[in-house]
Amino acid sequence: MKLEAGQVAVVTGAASGIGLAMARRFAAAGLKVVLADVEEGALEKAAASLREDGAEVLARVVDVSDRDSVLALADAAYDTYGAVNVLCNNAGVGSGAEGRMWQHEPNDWKWAFSVNVWGVFHGIQAFVPRMIEGGQPGHVVNTSSGDGGIAPLPTASVYAVTKAAVVTMTESLYAHLKAEGVQVGASVLFPGPHMLRTGLWESHRNRPERFAKERPRKTPYRSLDQWESAMKEAGQEVQFTPVEEVADFVAECIEAGSFWMMPASEHSDRQIKARSQSMLDRANPAYLESFILD
Repeated sequence: MKLEAGQVAVVTGAASGIGLAMARRFAAAGLKVVLADVEEGALEKAAASLREDGAEVLARVVDVSDRDSVLALADAAYDTYGAVNVLCNNAGVGSGAEGRMWQHEPNDWKWAFSVNVWGVFHGIQAFVPRMIEGGQPGHVVNTSSGDGGIAPLPTASVYAVTKAAVVTMTESLYAHLKAEGVQVGASVLFPGPHMLRTGLWESHRNRPERFAKERPRKTPYRSLDQWESAMKEAGQEVQFTPVEEVADFVAECIEAGSFWMMPASEHSDRQIKARSQSMLDRANPAYLESFILD
């Protein structure tokens, strides 16, 4: 579909990082933007910034893990603008899990799934039927991650599992939309190809009480800056992809109708090939044995 002035884009996790960058990119193309985020202060700041740049903005505090909250977001978007053309199910969290998988707290898994998987499903159910009924060109973008969708990351297994689920969910959504012969498309986004400066590292700041950790962490949470410093001290170079580049890429892929929103990357291609070859050869996943699991 072609992005045009007057269309409406809804973005979850829109108060910072990739979500805010996508909202800015859509607004720059003349779209009205609906910002959804669980963090009210950051959301208000993001909305004010966009309005200062001349964008037409609707901001709503939304917990994507709560179905009613997402349904209310859809009601607000349609009541205000009468249509939604682009839906970006982008909100996501880390899990805070430590140790081996069999040592993880169930709440770490419940929280990550409630946002990263159920949040995407809630968005699909709240918006896609109305997008189809509206009869206008539309597109759904679900944010995954190379950590789960391209190759699993054992050092962040909970997050990786949820992001792998997003890939399969989007593949199914794509097939269902094609079977209906509608004007709504679907894509799965793999941001990158390098690290991104987002609030994902500080996800715990918004962790709800119902998914509270059951015991104190053995190690303190590390911020992105702390992780970057540790990597540099270890002599490892850290590269970052500007979130604005990701947003530009998303817009290009929407207009091209690309399902795989996957930036070109030799590293990612090697991971995909190694994993695929292991499956084709029915061989043990040697590509997983190189990870250092603390």
